[in-house]
Amino acid sequence: PARATRREERRREGGVWVEREEEGAMGRQRMPYVVGYNWVKRKELPWNQEKLLKNVEGAEKLRWRIVDAKGVVLGRLASHLSKILQGKDKPTYNPSEDAGDVVVVVNAKEIELTGRKFENKLYRWHTGYPGGLKERTAKEQWEMDPTVILRKAVSGMLPKNNLRKLRTRKLQIFPGPEHDFVGPKYEGVELVPYELPERNIRMKKRVDFLDHSKLPEEFQPLNREWYEKMCRLYQIGNPYPKPVEGFKSKGEVGKKE
Repeated sequence: PARATRREERRREGGVWVEREEEGAMGRQRMPYVVGYNWVKRKELPWNQEKLLKNVEGAEKLRWRIVDAKGVVLGRLASHLSKILQGKDKPTYNPSEDAGDVVVVVNAKEIELTGRKFENKLYRWHTGYPGGLKERTAKEQWEMDPTVILRKAVSGMLPKNNLRKLRTRKLQIFPGPEHDFVGPKYEGVELVPYELPERNIRMKKRVDFLDHSKLPEEFQPLNREWYEKMCRLYQIGNPYPKPVEGFKSKGEVGKKE
């Protein structure tokens, strides 16, 4: 019978992609299948191999942005990526259209979290069964897959509508410095680097210690750690980098030698 003949042809081909023309109710069609298997991964399908980005229509017409996440705070980076995925940085922005750019993020495993969020931040989900509330810290999630932390942060900042899934598909995150968009298939793709703007540090009031002309020559800050932190925030040089012998600042009094 015809079924046995097809089985023999599949065995003879040895597990290679085969395209066959068959007569059906809707006319002649080209039906791809994997020899010897009744299933195949989506990325191995021929119509997905031809695309630049899986499940993204018209990716060749969009602008591709590459972002280096090394040393960047998680929330600050996620807020900028959500704007790019929505297309808010374009003059043609329309909230009802998916016209954002494709974003490629590298070095996601070197992202930073402020304070004690690395140990205290929790990701919770429910299995659907009684008592099935699960939780995982950011540190545990980072050890399993560091890209999930950034993806969840960006997804939470996107509008909750039907375009959310389409926009998150254009976010490609890689834990290391290398990405998959290389080779002859992506020769026509230009990865435009995106640099985050400088942080706008807003201080409620300026302190008098910045006027160094009024201070004596042997001045030493009372709390050296706080003084050095303020110098970094105001982006000025510390005029007192070395402590005087025998003098202990407020931050060093309680420390054991």
